[in-house]
Amino acid sequence: MKLAILSRNASLYSTRRLVEAARARGHSVRVLDPLRCYMRIAPDGFSMRYKGKPVHGYDVVIPRIGTSITRYATAVLRQFELMGSYTPNPSDAILRARDKLRAHQLLAAQGIGLPSTAFGDNPDDTDDLLSLLGPPPHVIKLNEGTQGAGVMLTEKVSASRAVVETLRGLYASFVVQEFVAEAGGADLRCFVVGDRVVAAMRRQAAEGEFRSNLHRGGEASPAEASAEEQAVAVRSARALGLGVAGVDLIRSQRGPLVLEVNSTPGLEGVEGACRVDVAGAIIDFVSKKISI
Repeated sequence: MKLAILSRNASLYSTRRLVEAARARGHSVRVLDPLRCYMRIAPDGFSMRYKGKPVHGYDVVIPRIGTSITRYATAVLRQFELMGSYTPNPSDAILRARDKLRAHQLLAAQGIGLPSTAFGDNPDDTDDLLSLLGPPPHVIKLNEGTQGAGVMLTEKVSASRAVVETLRGLYASFVVQEFVAEAGGADLRCFVVGDRVVAAMRRQAAEGEFRSNLHRGGEASPAEASAEEQAVAVRSARALGLGVAGVDLIRSQRGPLVLEVNSTPGLEGVEGACRVDVAGAIIDFVSKKISI
């Protein structure tokens, strides 16, 4: 198998592990910086060049696309798709997952449990918008934030209103959600590869913090996802069209609720906590897909 990994930095843990896993299985692999890829688009065909040389013939492309380069990097990935390469996470699926509002709409349409979410544009509707969620605390999230950035917890209606008005003044896109207190500042990251959860870890927020992201000081430990939680995680990834995903759930009194579906989940936290070869599972999955 001839494999390309789209990544800005070949030394990043996740990229490095994918390269190691691919080479250990005898595959040819190359890391391509998506910002150095450039394309020709014409009715007679699609082509790609990288640092002045043609790029072609890749069986599989695995995207490791950061949020800051989403637009350009997904265009590069789409070009590879049009040139016949398989990817576990198509460009349109990544765009669906990166847009929190769109992702929540698609998940809810499949009957997947979520915290109640509200979205609106006009300042005249702010009070009624907040009333749709019930009393605070409220969680306010930038629509395209990542790693816990742009996520705020407000304890009073006046604080919720102030944050909403501030974000609107900055022309930021955001959603407002109910706060699920019984989760206790913890969530469950289910790492989905294909039709199964290959690893799960519990992330606990640091003292005084409500965000459990490891980048925010959260602590990770191996976890056993229930059959229901695994089913929800797989359904969530499938609803967005992702073959590889990190699905973040919270355990609530009404069952597992999906917080987010990450299309470029990091491998370091989950491999370190669970001692599972997640990179190898990804390589095995894409290898089987192109051999079918």
